[in-house]
Formats: sequence, structure tokens, C-alpha cells
Amino acid sequence: MSSNPDGGKSFARRDLLLKIQSEAQKSWEDNKVFEADPGNSRPGPGEKFFGNFPYPYMNGLLHLGHAFSLSKLEFGAAYQRLRGSNVLLPFAFHCTGMPIKASADKLAREIQQYGNPPVFPAIEDVISEVVDNQADQAVAVAPDKFKSKKSKAASKAGVQKFQWEIMKGFGLSDEDIAKFQDPYHWLTYFPPLAKEDLKAFGLGCDWRRSFITTDMNPFYDAFVRWQMRKLKKMGKVVKDMRYTIYSPLDGQPCADHDRATGEGVLPQEYVLIKMEVVPPFPPKFKALEGRKVYLAAATLRPETMYGQTNCWVLPDGKYGAFEITDTDVFILTSRSALNLAYQNQSRIPEKPTCLAELSGTDLIGLSLKSPLAFNEVIYALPMMTILTDKGTGIVTSVPSDSPDDFMALQNLITKPALRAKFGVKDEWVLPFKVIPIINIPEFGDKSAEKVCVDLKIKSQNDKEKLAEAKRMTYLKGFTDGTMIVGEFNGRKVQEAKPLIKNKLLEEGTAILYSEPEKKVMSRSGDECVVALTDQWYITYGEAEWKQKAERCLENMNTFSAETRNGFEHTLGWLNQWACSRSFGLGTRIPWDEQFLVESLSDSTLYMAYYTIAHHLQNGNMYGNEVASIRPEEMTDDVWDYVFCNGPTPKSDIPPALLSKMKQEFEYWYPFDIRVSGKDLVQNHLTFCIYNHTALLPEHHWPRGFRCNGHLMLNSEKMSKSTGNFRTLRQAIEEFSSDATRFALADAGDGMDDANFVFETANAAILRLTKEIAWMEEVIAAESSLRVGPSCSYADRVFANEMNIAVKETEKSYDAFMFRDALKSGFYDLQLARDEYRLSCGATGMNRDLLWQFMEVQTRLITPICPHYAEHVWQKILKKEGFAIKAGWPIAETPDPTLRIANKYLQDSIILMRKLLQKQESGSKKPKKGAAPPPSEGNKMSIGLIYVNEHYYGWKERA
Repeated sequence: MSSNPDGGKSFARRDLLLKIQSEAQKSWEDNKVFEADPGNSRPGPGEKFFGNFPYPYMNGLLHLGHAFSLSKLEFGAAYQRLRGSNVLLPFAFHCTGMPIKASADKLAREIQQYGNPPVFPAIEDVISEVVDNQADQAVAVAPDKFKSKKSKAASKAGVQKFQWEIMKGFGLSDEDIAKFQDPYHWLTYFPPLAKEDLKAFGLGCDWRRSFITTDMNPFYDAFVRWQMRKLKKMGKVVKDMRYTIYSPLDGQPCADHDRATGEGVLPQEYVLIKMEVVPPFPPKFKALEGRKVYLAAATLRPETMYGQTNCWVLPDGKYGAFEITDTDVFILTSRSALNLAYQNQSRIPEKPTCLAELSGTDLIGLSLKSPLAFNEVIYALPMMTILTDKGTGIVTSVPSDSPDDFMALQNLITKPALRAKFGVKDEWVLPFKVIPIINIPEFGDKSAEKVCVDLKIKSQNDKEKLAEAKRMTYLKGFTDGTMIVGEFNGRKVQEAKPLIKNKLLEEGTAILYSEPEKKVMSRSGDECVVALTDQWYITYGEAEWKQKAERCLENMNTFSAETRNGFEHTLGWLNQWACSRSFGLGTRIPWDEQFLVESLSDSTLYMAYYTIAHHLQNGNMYGNEVASIRPEEMTDDVWDYVFCNGPTPKSDIPPALLSKMKQEFEYWYPFDIRVSGKDLVQNHLTFCIYNHTALLPEHHWPRGFRCNGHLMLNSEKMSKSTGNFRTLRQAIEEFSSDATRFALADAGDGMDDANFVFETANAAILRLTKEIAWMEEVIAAESSLRVGPSCSYADRVFANEMNIAVKETEKSYDAFMFRDALKSGFYDLQLARDEYRLSCGATGMNRDLLWQFMEVQTRLITPICPHYAEHVWQKILKKEGFAIKAGWPIAETPDPTLRIANKYLQDSIILMRKLLQKQESGSKKPKKGAAPPPSEGNKMSIGLIYVNEHYYGWKERA
């Protein structure tokens, strides 16, 4: 879409706004208007406002998505500043974790492999190379037993954009790109650029308090070390073996912010049923002679194993026979074998060894002994709907309780041609009957059969109906079902399930197996597995701590029920969180320095650090300038004194400075609001609640979180690959800051995805510049305006509309609903002005009312378009001071009756005009014999309106 629909005029108008923007920002910086210092005493309600925003990750430039979420905080803070509150809005830059280190290493590998500057191969060569690498990483192959095969899916999954090309996209030269092999170069390059862009955006930030994370900033490093030591001392950091999402390439757990895809995905635990293959083995199993061979089937329903009639394999599925121990071999997919290898279930840890490559067809007809099954021997049979990206590709069959199993078995029983197609012998299928194992109210003891009959399901391929059948029976079977077989006969399913699971594990006929709920890709480009790792965990979910977090949430303003529900849901499931990493950037775990603190664990309490950062860092974001305090002087006792009301520490820091830091923290805390995208509710924001409730007294717990949806551009997903993308800098250059901010305010405020429309930004350029021109014209023609008291009906209506605008806009800003504020404080107010101009007619508009309008409109739009407002305030209205601190306009109580009366009048005027137009124009073609339309001399010039002096009937009574 063109950002210049009006040709050169649009550029001239935009350039005017850019000029106004530059002048306002220079004035603000010269006068340090955004530097916030505490008062001498604790602030009363509404006297201070401390808002913050999750620091963005510094592996690239800020884009409009960042700006959208940030604009919610910026508009809210600007509104509070306008009202007279002492406002603190700080900003920092996140560099902890995997992404920067992974990108730097990837760039170094590309330079090593392809030269500097690199000459990249053709895409076909890249695909071949990637597939070969994937095969090498997946399995340690026994000689002559397994050869990798290239597949279209593997090719698609493996091809990624070169890091060098990504850096080129930032406008960097070849010489500059090579410097980014050093991960710390990213930390010196991108944060200053982000700061420049945010200044150009007009962010009302106290930049003295800005910082970067990682040990590159020694003060922040000391802060995180103190936080982790304090949590450990409280027993909230423990070391344990846990299943976690893990990147084999990186060799460490892969937390949410280390992932390219799959944020929020958790490990899914299964029970892996060991179905022993009964000798003699078929020829394809020759390499497995002398070993115990099992088909390994992953199930979520171990209580149903009594009813097995067979097991399922995918005929064209690719399987392998993998060594688990010196004696045991599991047949399953290579993907699940890799997961097992990272869970100590492989002869060679982390390197599954495949002894034989097998297809699903090779497995059909295998005789099996399966634990708990009443049938002594069952057979492997074909099922066409198995997914090999979930579980092991081997599926147990319990047709009494699984609609999928029931229909697949019925298809084989009733279709001899289907059996013949896959070489299935009658004796593998026909003798096996459905075995009732669980009674479910409404569905009986053969729930799968009943629901399939009820829904008229005819085939195993009827996916929609089968999904509905499972929805109807599975949950009810768990909550209301009763076991009718086995040693737990008579027990509720939900009681028996864990007991049967433990029985299988204790007998050694099953093992535990976990894999990611969905596919997870790390930022290094590999598919993640679930690994059993020995590492440090924060004990989120612990009962007493969870109660504190719930109490904090109960007293917080979340601005929407959906946000509150998201927090409640997260608090319901969140458990221990892996907080240590061995690779990346960050702060070392102080008592175990082989590990780093991961990126979602060093970012939970730093809002407190903002309150004193300027005293420590002397305004330098890296904390590397000489200041009044040295990093080593920030001992645990000092941090405790400042943040936790601890005793006065023995320290070389001057007592007055210590006291000042403590007083500043006490003044600003708790923070009033934290604004964020909704995706952080499930981790970062909930972690923030937990850490505040653990480390700080209750009166310093957070007061509010406001969350929003993602941002689309012109009703489409923002995407670099499609070109539907704008960095913050590009948007400012294209539209100006105020037009960008205007369109962001108009984009939407709820939890649903919002929409930044280029047309709106372009219209804002036109509206703002036309308004400037109109005000200049009004002031130039001041002598022609009506003076004296505003007493006419039109005057009273216009004054009332201004009062309404002030009140309605105030409500919207208080609720952080900025689209509504824009509507009432700008759009509606302009309509009222235009109507007033028409209503006054020849008598002219009242001078005082117009001056009041210009003042009111300027103040109401100031939080959203501050540069424009500053220009109007100082250059046009010739006011003293800054518009951003001008105060909220005073308004009288609106008169709703007057507004309704005026609407009735305006509607009547429109109706009369239409009637008049119709009367004057007559019909298009006079009917035969009809009188001709009235001549000019006969046109109506007077309209009479008759009004009753009294109401009658029910109107009088009302």
C-alpha cells in the first residue's frame, strides 16, 4: 500500500510533523522533562505513577509490534504526567540467554565454511547437506544397518535463512557483519540503536535508569546474583532430575525465550508399554536374534491395557530397532528413540543406535505378549491414521474404549479385501472380540461401540466423527468410569489409573516416556526433545508460595477478565521451572558457576532495580563508568537493606547515599502497572508475581498488569518474509512519530489481535496538519469572531460537548482504552466543532469558546500526539511551560438532556432538508396529466414547526 496517496503534498505534511517532532524532542531533552526524582515523603494516592514494560531482546531492531505494546504504557504514563502525577517510565534492554550467542555462533560457522564475505551454495546443495547433518545427529548408526534417506519434509524443515543474510537485512556492510561473530558486539550495537528509535518515538523515558542485562553490566550482574542467592536461602531453588524441553544441538534445556517456535510447550508424559515380540523372528529381524525385542507403544491410558486385542502400526511408516540396553531392543520411530536417548533409555546415552531399519509392513503379523492383556498373544495390524510425529508410531488397541480402535478393527473384520491388501491372516483378527473393562454411565461397558453406532460412524477415516466420539467418552470415562476387571475391579478409573501405572512400572513391563506436546524448534535451528536433566529449578507451584501469588493476583488490577483468567490458569498448572543453562549469555549461578541463570529467571524482579539504577550506573547503560559506588560494594546486605528493609549494612558506601537509594525505592514501589503482550502471562508475568511475593513485603507487591494481543499490519500478519513488516524507525520515517502513535492508539485495546492501518496513519498526517492550519487561521482572524458571553443555544451545546469529551476521555484513559480516548477526545470533539461552526451561521463563533476548544483538544490528545500538542501549546496558543505537563482540563458536569435535545434537533434538521429537497426536486418524470414541478418562483422559503405546549396521555404520566 502506498504511504503517499496525495503525492508531494503528503510528504510536505509529514515533513512538517517530523520538524515539529524534532523541535519538541530537543526541548524535552534540554529541559530533562522526563527525569523523575522522588518527593521527600511517601506519595499519596495518584501522586506518583511507576509503569514499566518487559525489556525487549536485543538481537535486532525494534519493530511496530514492540511499539504497539509499549504504546499502552506510554499513553497511560503520559496521561498521568499530564494530570500532575510524578511519573517514572524507565526502559532497559535484555541480552540474556541463547538467541544472541546462537546467532553469533551461526554467523561464525557460515564464515568458516563459506568465506568472508561468504559465497553461499545453491539451495539444492543446502538441502542435501542439511538432510545429511540431520541423519548424523539423529542416530549413531550400526554399520551396514541404517542409511539416511532424504525426504521432502526433512528438506523443508532443515532449510533456514543464513545469518549473514539476516544481518544484511539490518543494512550492515560486509565489514560490519563480521564483527557480530563476537556475541558481545551485539550488546554494544543494538541497545543504543533501540534507545535512539524510542527517543524518536517520543517515549517519555528517564534514560538515566537504562541498563543492559548479562555480566557485561557488573551492577545488574550483582543484583541477579543477590536475587538467586536469596531464593536459594529461602529453599526456593533446588537441584533435581526433571523432564524438560531440551536442545540437542545446544546441549542444554530450551526455555520459552530460547525457542524459534513452540513457546509454552511442555513435556507430555506417556507410559511406554513393552509388547514383547514372540519368537521365531521373521528374516528382517535377523540382526536382533538373541535379544529381547519389544514394540514400544506410548499410551496416556494405562488402565485400559486389560482390553488389548492387537496393536497398530502404520503400514508405510518408518521404524527402527533401537538398542535400549545390552539385551533389550525397542521398535519405534527414530524421533521417539532420540527422545528416549535423552531420558537415559539408550545403551549409549544421547545417541540412539539403530540395529535395523524397518517399515510398518515388516511389523504386520508379529506375535506379541503385552502386559495386562487377557489375550495371551496379540498381533500387530495395520492402521492408516497413525501419526508418527506423536508417540512412538506403535499404538495399543483397546476397541472396548477407543472409538479409533473399534472402527479400525471392525474395518479389518468386515473387509476381507482390506486384510488381503496388507497380508493380514484371518486368525490374526477374526478370533478377537471386544473385551469390556470399564463401565461408563450412559455408555455401558463397551463405550466405543455404543458411541460409534450412535454417531453412525462407518470408517476409521471418518476423523471428525471419531474426534467427537472421543470427546464424548474419554473425559467421562476418566471422571465417572468404574473398572470391572483386574485387581482394581470396582474402583473408579481416576483412582485405579495411577495404581495400574505404578504396577506396570514396578513389574518392569513399562517405562515412562516424555516428548514435547507439540514440535519445538530452538533458535539454533534444531528440533527439541524432552531430556531428563539434573539441574537447578525454582520451585514455582509450591503450595504456600502459590497461595501468596494467588493473593497478589486477587488484589491486582488486570484490566480485563481474560487476563485474570490467563493468570489463574497459569497459577493452576505452573510447577518447578529450570532456571539454569550452560550456554548463552547472562549471569553465573553464584554457587554453581558452570551454569548461567536462564533468561526468564533473571527478569522477574528487575523493576525494583530501576529505582536505583541511576545511582549505581551514573546514567551509563553498561555500568562501566566510574561512579560513587563500585559493583563489589553491592553486597547481599546492601541489597537487603535497600529492597527488603534489612538492617543497616557495614559498607564503604556513604550512609547518605545508602539512605537515598532506600528512600527512592520506598517512594516508587510498588510499581503501578506493567504492560505486556498476552503471550508472557504463561511465564514471565507469572514469574514476576511469584518473585515479588517471595522477596518483598506485601505492600510492595505489583498493583497491576495490562496485557494486549499481537499487532497485524493492514489486517494481515506482520511478517518479514512477505514484506508486511515495519521497524519502528521505518514507521517514524514514513509517517512521523505522532501519526504512528495515532494509528497505534486506533489499532485496538483488547486481548484480541489489533490492526495497524497505514491509511489511518496517513489520515492522521492530514488531520493533524489541517488542524494546525485551521488554528492558525482562527487566530489570524481573531478580530472577526464574536466576543462576549457564550449564551446562544449553539454556544451552550458546544460547551456541553467539550464537557462531555473531557469526562469521557478521562474515563477511557483511566481504563487504558486508548482507541476510545481518541474517539471522544479527538474525533467526536472535531465533529462537535464542525457542527458548531455550521450552527452559528452568520452570527459567527464565540471567540472564548474557540480558545477553550483549542486548549481542551490539545490537552486531550497530548498523551497520544505529544509533539503536535507541544507545537500547538507553545507556538500557536503561546502558552507557558510544556503541554505534556499542562494539567487535565477542568470541565463542568455535562448536561445529558441538552445533548439529547441537540441530537433531536440535528436529526430534525436533516429530515427537513431531505423533505425540502424532495419537494423542490419533484418526481424525476411527471406522470401523464400531472402538474409540472413548481417553478423557481413557487419554491418554499419558509418552514413552520408546530410544538405542543403540553404532553398528553401516557407521555404526560411519564
